Amino acid sequence: MRIIVYGSLRRKQGNSHWMTNAQWLGDHELEGYALYNLGHYPAVIPGEGKVYCEVYRINSSIMAELDELKSNTKDYRRELISTPYGSAWIYLYIRSLDGVPRIEGGDWVKRNEPVSE
Repeated sequence: MRIIVYGSLRRKQGNSHWMTNAQWLGDHELEGYALYNLGHYPAVIPGEGKVYCEVYRINSSIMAELDELKSNTKDYRRELISTPYGSAWIYLYIRSLDGVPRIEGGDWVKRNEPVSE
């Protein structure tokens, strides 16, 4: 199975250790989604824009660990989407984002950099 990640699970990010035994398949610009900054981690919802992501092949034990990590907050739901690497699971945010800053550039890694035109 595959998973597409966009925030703290990406390479060199705070939770990337969860992906240690996953196989990186490649980067992907996910069109039709918007990225928001929740502080220590991001939120993605369907919307205008694009989000920079990484796609991994994972096993069921990694999926179970990620489900546990995400279910602790009860803020996300897992959904299957299409990627150039095949169908992949993504965690979409399900709470209100009123007042939450959007990351206009769509890249969690560059969230503190000014957006270039």
